[in-house]
Amino acid sequence: MSLHRFFGPHLRLVGMALLWGASWPAGRIVAQGMPPLAAASLRFLLAAAVLLPWLYWAGGMQGLRRWSARRWLGMTAAGATGVFGYASFFLMGLQHVPAGKAALVITLNPVLTLALAVWLFGERLNRTIALGMALAACGAVVVISHGQPQHLLQGAVGLGELLILGCVVCWVTYTLIGRWMLTGVDALSTTAVTSTLGAAMLLAASLAVEGPAGLQSALHSGSQAWGALLFLAFGATALAYAWYFDGVKALGAGAASGYITLVPVIGVLLSALWLGESIDASIVLGGGMAVVGTALMNWGRRPVRVPAVPPAAAGQATAR
Repeated sequence: MSLHRFFGPHLRLVGMALLWGASWPAGRIVAQGMPPLAAASLRFLLAAAVLLPWLYWAGGMQGLRRWSARRWLGMTAAGATGVFGYASFFLMGLQHVPAGKAALVITLNPVLTLALAVWLFGERLNRTIALGMALAACGAVVVISHGQPQHLLQGAVGLGELLILGCVVCWVTYTLIGRWMLTGVDALSTTAVTSTLGAAMLLAASLAVEGPAGLQSALHSGSQAWGALLFLAFGATALAYAWYFDGVKALGAGAASGYITLVPVIGVLLSALWLGESIDASIVLGGGMAVVGTALMNWGRRPVRVPAVPPAAAGQATAR
């Protein structure tokens, strides 16, 4: 029993990292087979169909009635950025960028989030964190520029890379909103409510931009695209968050977040195995720098007790 208690949370966190890593090749398959906004709306509608009953079963629905207008405003802003914005850029970007490369670009999430937290909230850095931030940022630049950083100064960034950078901006904004307006809200309520609000926004955007034909096209897509979409909805969203929450509860947010460092590595490897994507020198060098930098940031923050951020925001910093 004691062995199960010790290894259980660790095994579930490894499973979480596998699911979030696999979300990148799965997203690439969905992006190639379905209209992006329609697919994103279906993903989060399906996820909400699991998360809302889970919230009800956990007794969280009663707490929603006591939320203030400010909290609902924060949830709406979080849904608009962390679900609507992120999911839109995620699938549109994966129409143009290999999944493995996109998974490494997302390592900029914790770098920019922490940099803005220092500026906005006065969070303090130490040498380890600063070194990790610099290393992760340089690694992402190597990946984005295909190993030729000087080209970025000439504006040579592709559409796909810009869209994935849009994911970064949305997720950083979502995380900071969570810290500013959603402190004290449990992770399940945050995830369920923002997923539901974001799904409604995505559905409205799909109908406005892609028209009813977009949803019809998505609904009539092939079995491979639907298999990947179901995996994103139930595996990479509902189940992965459940395992992440369990890990945070058992081990603490610091230890659990360390497993997120595995996500880009798993994303690159699964993209190569599943989709046959090549792993060139810029991916190896830049990806290695980004992953080591992220690990250093996590290591440097362990001794420091920081205000809680909703685990839904902390969790995908490199996932989804």
